[in-house]
This record gives sequence, C-alpha cells and structure tokens, in this order.
Amino acid sequence: MSGLAFKIAYLSLGSNVGAREENLQAALDLLAASDVRLRRISPVYETEPVDLPGQRWFLNMVVEVETTLFPMQFLDRVLGIERKMGRRRVVPKGPRTIDIDIVFFGKAVIRSARLEVPHPRFRERRFVLAPLADLAPEFRDPVTRRTVRELFGAAEKQAVRKSDFQPT
Repeated sequence: MSGLAFKIAYLSLGSNVGAREENLQAALDLLAASDVRLRRISPVYETEPVDLPGQRWFLNMVVEVETTLFPMQFLDRVLGIERKMGRRRVVPKGPRTIDIDIVFFGKAVIRSARLEVPHPRFRERRFVLAPLADLAPEFRDPVTRRTVRELFGAAEKQAVRKSDFQPT
C-alpha cells in the first residue's frame, strides 16, 4: 500500500454459530487483501448475548487494519465477507456465523443511510469495548472525545471473559 493514502480502522468481529474460532479466523483471512492490511488483533472474549438472550454466547474480538478503501467501499468489503461466510439476517440480533462492524474509520464521523461511524452502539457494548481497550485504550471517540478506556469503565456490566483462543 505504499504511496497510497491509508486510514486506520477498527472492526469488531463476533460469532456464535458453528465453529466460532474457525469463523473468526476465516473472517480475518478474508479481510487481509492488497487494500486492507491487518495491523493488530485483540485477545478474543467470550461474551453473553445482549439484545436477544437465550442464544449461544459469542466469541468477540477487535482488529486494527489500515486500508486505502473509501468508507463505502470498505463497508461493501465487510458485507461481502459476511455473505461469503453464510451470514443470513433472519432474526434481528439473532445467532450469526460472523458479524463484522466498522467501529471507527480513522477519526471520521459518517452518518448515511448505509453506514454510521463511529458505530452507533459501541459505547454501550462491553463485547466491543473490552477488546478495543486492549488495542487502543487512549483512542478518542471522535463524537464524545472520551477515550476507549473511559468508555469501557462507564459501560454497563455485561459478562465478558477472555478466551484461550488466539487467531493468527
């Protein structure tokens, strides 16, 4: 990607269907491309479902990438990976093979019909904030100007525990 302008983005990945570890690894493998470079990956956390209780616990992580893609191109890439991995949006907030959300795209604030960045609910989701705090505790939310560490400390309690699984 030398010579091209790139942005740092943070993605939240989650899976609670099938072989969760393999799903996270496959998503990482599919993300890595000439225009998206994986920089760092967080530890993996096992987390209780938030919006629809009674389903299997999730494995969640955050990945820091650099990309030359524009935000909508990046969104299309992420949605394409979800589709390729069999993601079906049947039950809102229901079980999923893979869920990939764009949490931050540089310091951009984007509000469109298709994409909202920072992700609109990341501030209340410990399953995003815990792994994000491992990678970028001092990163400032461009909307609230609070650090990820501060947001994590203020988030309502949700069961999150580190997993032994670490993708490569």
